[in-house]
Amino acid sequence: MSADYILEATGLTKQFRGFYAVKDVDLRVRRHSIHALIGPNGAGKTTCFNLLTTFLPASAGTITFNGRRIERSDPATVARRGLVRSFQISAVFGHMTVLENVRVALQRKTRWSHTFWRSERVLQDLERKARDLVASVGLSPWEHTLAGELSYGRKRALELVTTVALEPELILLDEPMAGLGHEDIEPAMQLIKEAAKGRTVLMVEHNMKVIAHLCDHVTVLQSGSVLAEGSYEQVATDPRVQVAYMGGDGGH
Repeated sequence: MSADYILEATGLTKQFRGFYAVKDVDLRVRRHSIHALIGPNGAGKTTCFNLLTTFLPASAGTITFNGRRIERSDPATVARRGLVRSFQISAVFGHMTVLENVRVALQRKTRWSHTFWRSERVLQDLERKARDLVASVGLSPWEHTLAGELSYGRKRALELVTTVALEPELILLDEPMAGLGHEDIEPAMQLIKEAAKGRTVLMVEHNMKVIAHLCDHVTVLQSGSVLAEGSYEQVATDPRVQVAYMGGDGGH
């Protein structure tokens, strides 16, 4: 595996009782890039994410992260090594406030994460960082609101910011813009841009304008297999992609 690539899957396959959800997928994610995985509904994008993060065991194929094979690892081990994902369904602690959710994520990156006593200075530093991150997605007015009481779009924004707070080397984002209001899209895009500085992002996203503005490379799946890949301009003008993903109008 080239040092230029942080993640590489070869011949990745997932079979369910004779049905191939993902079949012979080869995927290479360049280090310090934003890479999109797109395709029509049922193309296998989320299954692919589940395989890459070992939430699902692969039927065949290999996955290499930072030069180390991980396809037989468990999700917790993979996350500790620096590969962290978000989910289509919001995954936040509903009984904790917005600020507390972010602070817990920040604590995971400190050597105090498993101790009960922390100095006031450490707590203040975490509080300051948490407030900055909350502000970056426009959630400051709700920092003391229980996460379970937030609207769906604000929960997604909180999930995004808590994923960033974990400071992984590779962030997998599963439809980060889903459920966000129009006014929330730009701040979320800016956060992903900031998150990508010094690290790598692999994202599933349906908003083609977001992909056009954010992503360096795009892989298109159809029926569980790779249909095309390249820059946004290359895949957007590919007739096969226009038929399969954009309805043939090429209007995105």
